[in-house]
Amino acid sequence: MNKKILPLIAFFITFFALAQTPCENGFADEYPCDGFDLQSHISLSQMNASEGNDSWGWTDPQDGKEYAIIGLDNGTAFIDMSDPVNPIYLGKLPTHTSSSIWRDMKVYNNHVFIVSEAGGHGMQVFDLTHLRSVANPPETFSADAHYSDIGGVHNIIINEETGFAYSVGGDDYDGGPHFIDISDPLNPVAAGGYSSGGYSHDAQVIIYDGPDSDYTGHEIYFGSHASHVIILDVTDKNNPVLINDFLYPSTGYTHQNWLTEDRNYMLLGDEGDEFDFGFNTRTVVFDVSDLDNVVLHYEYYSETSSVDHNGYVVGDKYYLANYSSGLRIVDISDIENGNMSPLGYFDSYPPNNNANYAGSWNVYPFFESGNIPISGEGGFTLVIDQSLLSTNDVNDNLEFSLYPNPANNRLSISSTTNPLTNVEIYNLLGQRVLDLNFSETTSEEINISSLKSGIYLVNINKTTTKKLIVK
Repeated sequence: MNKKILPLIAFFITFFALAQTPCENGFADEYPCDGFDLQSHISLSQMNASEGNDSWGWTDPQDGKEYAIIGLDNGTAFIDMSDPVNPIYLGKLPTHTSSSIWRDMKVYNNHVFIVSEAGGHGMQVFDLTHLRSVANPPETFSADAHYSDIGGVHNIIINEETGFAYSVGGDDYDGGPHFIDISDPLNPVAAGGYSSGGYSHDAQVIIYDGPDSDYTGHEIYFGSHASHVIILDVTDKNNPVLINDFLYPSTGYTHQNWLTEDRNYMLLGDEGDEFDFGFNTRTVVFDVSDLDNVVLHYEYYSETSSVDHNGYVVGDKYYLANYSSGLRIVDISDIENGNMSPLGYFDSYPPNNNANYAGSWNVYPFFESGNIPISGEGGFTLVIDQSLLSTNDVNDNLEFSLYPNPANNRLSISSTTNPLTNVEIYNLLGQRVLDLNFSETTSEEINISSLKSGIYLVNINKTTTKKLIVK
């Protein structure tokens, strides 16, 4: 590496050391952790709220800015995460009626759709592009539209591929899914519902692209219905068709489910089994490769007795909001063989890891930057995987080299030992700007002409991080 830029590298390392609260010796500030640094925190009191609940996220397609959307007892908060170490609380959209500890939201086409169990709440619709021009935060926002064909409901699910929302846990359809056409976000239209499965607590709805060819291209609803799981074909909203309805052992409260990206497996969280049966946190895994014949595949038990809440799959990792144990990350790369193992955690509720409803309600692991908001009793807590911004090997790891550095349009990356398999480039805001995969070569030249002048971090094979200057 060019010796002339070593002083700048030293400054760069110092910047990151001071800007974040790293996880060192098992703690980031007061929070127990393993492999995840604390970026920032905004308390409930700073958002003028008493309770926190669910959360989601929005990335502005105009400039790539990331925003956290945080559910509160008295409304919905919006947080600008452009600088993840110094996030800006932009303001709040107040609840439509009364306060409630239950609030949920999802995003479609630059709008957020918000429901709550508060009586008569209905569904609020808010245009997220308003967040681009907040002059004096925090502001009090107003909804751009309101859908009143539902009252108080527990949750909302959106299939972004079709433009349909599904409110669940309401007073109609025996608590089952209520279908809403939101293709025109400001003019939601009722589109039917399904009552035969009983009360629904949460669900995932996709255009099916899994191994069961009988349903390829169909819109399929996978629902956690309190005491059982249903799989429903909702392609024809006027005639939803039940595909499967199944149980599993030691049912407490069938709470939430998420599919692996290959659609072979469903990971399900039961919110009551830790109380009812004394389990450690249990994730129930089903083989759903044949939707008509679902098989219990595996039961994974975590290292704590905390209650599981919402969990999501990204690649070969399962990100779980684990109440009093905070955020837990599980390796599911060998789920086919019944092997799952803990990868790391950030405990946003330090007092204990007991079976209770204190701590983290939700996590949102879908931002390109790798920043993960945790919501719940602690308000807004933002964390990131240490490996994404690690600078441990900037100076002394000679296995990989970058040339030229500073670079302009082209960058060569070479390895003296292990083949190159993956290169990710991040800007100083933690946003991933390039993600490239290779077929195990020892040298690659990549096009960086799209990168603006500045300093970047180049993560190689997810093990080594080097600094790059683009001129």
